[in-house]
Amino acid sequence: MKLTVVSAGLSTPSSTRLLADRLAEVARADLTGQGHTVSIEVVELRTLAGDIAHHFVTGFAPPRLSAAIDAATAADGLIAVTPVFTASYSGLFKSFFDVIAPDALTGSRS
Repeated sequence: MKLTVVSAGLSTPSSTRLLADRLAEVARADLTGQGHTVSIEVVELRTLAGDIAHHFVTGFAPPRLSAAIDAATAADGLIAVTPVFTASYSGLFKSFFDVIAPDALTGSRS
C-alpha cells in the first residue's frame, strides 16, 4: 500500500512537517497491524513553490512537480497537512491541488 504525505510547511524545521510525519507513522502502524505492507513518500511543497508557479504560467509541470503530482494521484492513501493562514489553508497548499486534474483524486483508476 502506497501512502503519500503532502506537507505545505514553509519553515525548516516545520511543525507542519512534524505533524505530517506523526500522522504517517500512526497510519503505517495501523495499516501494518492490519497486514498491509506500507510505503510512504513525502512531498514537501516548500521546495516546489517555483515549479508550481511555473506550471500556472506555462501550463506544463516541470519534472519535480510532475513527480509530486504522480505521487499524490497514484497513492492508495493521502495525508495532506498545511499551516493555517487567516483561518484558511495556505496558498501554496491550494496551488498544488489546483494543478492536479479535477478528477485525479476521485479514487477511480482505469
